[in-house]
Amino acid sequence: MASIAFIGLGNMGSPMVVNLLRAGHRVRVYDLQPEAVHRAAGQGAMAAGSAAESVQQAEVVITMLQSGTQVDSLYVSGPDPLFDHLAAGTLVIDCSTIDAATARATAAQAMTHGLEFIDAPVSGGVAGAEAGTLTFIVGGTAGQFARAEPILSQMGQKILHAGEHGAGQIAKACNNMLLAVQMAGTCEALNMGVNNGLDPKVLSEIIKQSSGNNWVLQLYNPVPGVMDKVPASRGYQGGFQVRLMCKDLNLAMELSQGSGSPVPMGSAARALFNLHQVAGFDELDFSSLLRLFRPIEGGE
Repeated sequence: MASIAFIGLGNMGSPMVVNLLRAGHRVRVYDLQPEAVHRAAGQGAMAAGSAAESVQQAEVVITMLQSGTQVDSLYVSGPDPLFDHLAAGTLVIDCSTIDAATARATAAQAMTHGLEFIDAPVSGGVAGAEAGTLTFIVGGTAGQFARAEPILSQMGQKILHAGEHGAGQIAKACNNMLLAVQMAGTCEALNMGVNNGLDPKVLSEIIKQSSGNNWVLQLYNPVPGVMDKVPASRGYQGGFQVRLMCKDLNLAMELSQGSGSPVPMGSAARALFNLHQVAGFDELDFSSLLRLFRPIEGGE
């Protein structure tokens, strides 16, 4: 049993906390939204009124934030840097999806404080967070990975060591760029089939049994009613928001430019998701991209 501070209780962070509590850990939580803290406290977590309060006596700190700017401000450059409140040897696990440069810089700052920092972005979505089946993609030393793995394994099924600090973020950007391409292509194909008279359930099953099979069709079908317990079947609510996919695609484009890597499909996917975002769908799940090709009457 470990004493864990968890900061960032959004769609992903909240169920991750629940799994840590089920594993028997003492978890103290903080979020800028008091109602999120209250919900977590109702499930057995200890509530904190500030980030600094949440890390008191913590052996492990886990953060799930939305941007590199937030991570840097919380730990290093803000008015009350969290690194100043942590005891030497504390393990810091940042599960946010951010740019690799910020992850590396934060790790370097952690080292000057005698702290162990890893970047550990996740894959698997809200459903994976709830089921405890996330994939964690870790950047850090071998020793840090070994220390973090038992904690991460209580929130996920696959714990992968990508390399040194920042490597987790690079691998996550590559993955999410490909996911965006898959979602865009799947939406196009399903829409074309429906427009030509096919049943989307039948077409989805045919493609799943053929060479076009992919993760989206297996677990995250974008057509309402085809698959239960996915955002498409609950008005595209919850899940992985369009604005966050746009953020991740921007991170991928920065990596492509910095390394001279051509990404024409990734660029096309970013353009499609940006169009969808500016059309007012930024808070919906990213599978709502189907609406770009197949507008739904009444805006449902």
